[in-house]
Amino acid sequence: VQLQASGGGLVQAGGSLRLSCVVSGRTFSDYAMGWFRQAPGKEREFVACISWRGGATYYGDSVKGRFTISRDNAENTVYLQMNGLKPEDTAVYYCAAYSSSGFPHRQASEYEYWGQGTQVTVSS
Repeated sequence: VQLQASGGGLVQAGGSLRLSCVVSGRTFSDYAMGWFRQAPGKEREFVACISWRGGATYYGDSVKGRFTISRDNAENTVYLQMNGLKPEDTAVYYCAAYSSSGFPHRQASEYEYWGQGTQVTVSS
């Protein structure tokens, strides 16, 4: 399974970005998907996850109400819409996938496959 994340960039505080992650190699709907982020000197942080068919979502407290995760199983893509961005959202964002049972999974160790990361920088 290969994950390719894109959509990062430089944005001013209060702005928006949409990240995308295209999955290839296996049946996309076999996987629940998540987004994590890692800032310099910090541990990888859970951002959001979405269930296999998109019927359930779960968010980290720091992004709740500002970020929205969604997926398009026909396009093998998961999205992260980020609104109201803050400087503290600056990080490398990673998409990840797992096929085991149970939802939500909020620990990075529970995810089997990872994308390469995309940099998001929010200026004040």
